[in-house]
Amino acid sequence: MNPHIRAAQEIVTGIVNEIRSKKNRYVITIAGESGSGKTETGKAIKQVLQEYGISSLLLGQDNYFNLPPLANDAMRKSDPEWLGPHKEVNLHLLEENLMKSVAGADSIIIPHIDYYSNNKIDLEIDLKGIKVIIVEGTYTSLLKHVDTRIFIDADYKDTLKYRKLRNRGNEVDDPFTEGILETEHKIIAGHKYLADYIISKSYEVVAVE
Repeated sequence: MNPHIRAAQEIVTGIVNEIRSKKNRYVITIAGESGSGKTETGKAIKQVLQEYGISSLLLGQDNYFNLPPLANDAMRKSDPEWLGPHKEVNLHLLEENLMKSVAGADSIIIPHIDYYSNNKIDLEIDLKGIKVIIVEGTYTSLLKHVDTRIFIDADYKDTLKYRKLRNRGNEVDDPFTEGILETEHKIIAGHKYLADYIISKSYEVVAVE
């Protein structure tokens, strides 16, 4: 079985009753380092929820960067303080979208960044019938309006082969990018202690008491 699906099944089984009993929308975050499988895990959770008859929306933190990829990379190189959740990512907007979603909004306006075209546009997302909002991204453990936090405990060295397969820009074998990943690792190293579920690099699930 696909390890992402297996992990998703274990986690969803543990929280499905909470999801169904909550009057408002339920929020799940998936955090971890680059290439750790956040997006695939989010897709797997969405699939498993659908098998339970629960509709969900998957949001990516990457769309909430203040600058499109090329401009953001240039800013990282010119300003060492730019990297991190409080400058380069608009967590405030993401939090605002979650608050509106939980409050019962029929739709939200979200940013969308196309990595390859380097364009950024706004999209209106229909929330009618959506019970669960899943948010994946490096710093999503810091969001406040969350019911279940998941952390994938694999660092950038563990994820090298997946980043090579993804082959996104100069992500692999570029000294500057590797330095960025090492800094991100230091920033979020303690975030796993915020998690309700930790997924190991071999995709074993541990529920945190």
